[in-house]
Amino acid sequence: MLQPLQELFKPAQFPNLLVGLGHPDDAAVYRLSEDRALVQTVDFFPPIVDDAYSFGAIAAANALSDIYAMGGDPVFALNICAFPDDLPVEIVSEIIRGGAEKVTEAGAAIAGGHSIRDKEPKYGLCVTGMLNPAALMSKGGAVPGDALVLTKPLGIGVITTAIKREQALPAHIDAAVASMTRLNRAAGHAARDLGVRAATDITGYGLIGHGLEMANQAGVRFRFVWNALPFLPGALQYGEQWIFAGGAEANERAGGDQVEFDDTLSDWQRMLLFDPQTSGGLLVAIASDKAAKYIAMMQSQNENAWVIGDVVAGRGIQVNAGRVCQG
Repeated sequence: MLQPLQELFKPAQFPNLLVGLGHPDDAAVYRLSEDRALVQTVDFFPPIVDDAYSFGAIAAANALSDIYAMGGDPVFALNICAFPDDLPVEIVSEIIRGGAEKVTEAGAAIAGGHSIRDKEPKYGLCVTGMLNPAALMSKGGAVPGDALVLTKPLGIGVITTAIKREQALPAHIDAAVASMTRLNRAAGHAARDLGVRAATDITGYGLIGHGLEMANQAGVRFRFVWNALPFLPGALQYGEQWIFAGGAEANERAGGDQVEFDDTLSDWQRMLLFDPQTSGGLLVAIASDKAAKYIAMMQSQNENAWVIGDVVAGRGIQVNAGRVCQG
């Protein structure tokens, strides 16, 4: 859909646009000076949980994540709202409050926004941040020998689908909401402090889809290890029951031909790697000798991180069943 725009906005005409349509990434980056650049993103979607406050917080954390994935810090955000006329004002207020308090937690401010009437509620943010261009993290920076580290468990898609089908257990819902509302600030800061140059956040295209974006842009091959992957409570249970969102099958159709799976993995295990995530963690390609330090830095902030694979020469993604060495 964006191909026609690439012909209108040629990179050579906008030398200060460091990240834009030429190499799509998590956010756009525009250089202001040698050591300062704007980083901007926009994201919104309909409710994926029933609680209004949680929906607002999840949508905000999801939008803020793109700034952290680029190595930046959010400065301010604008609300993007679409609500039905008959939606009670108390619910609207709770959605916006959830988003506002998450932005406050990120150290940024809500500076305004725009709302329209729509049959289905939608909420999100346009976020503006700042970064040093020298510390920019992008999808295309992975090199052979890097370790692949993930900073949140997988399984959001199957759990939120189970919620919609009224099959999700309360404990599983609570764990998923806690994960989705957790900021990727610590993950982004630790990666930036260790000089990481390749990262992305795992959202709608799932681990495989976003992994392919990184691998293809860098011209390398990602190797994931199934037994090293972290999953939210309930995710394996719902996956085995084939409680997948339509997006998982769409993701599999889009990227499945670029993935080599271990023959011992079942169909539901494979599909879980295409499971669309909301406000997922960062996937970081980091020098293997720094992986253990990255995990330790995360743990010092009461956060988790897992080595889930590595980067080698080649193309596409390989998924093995065995374990990977931690750091």
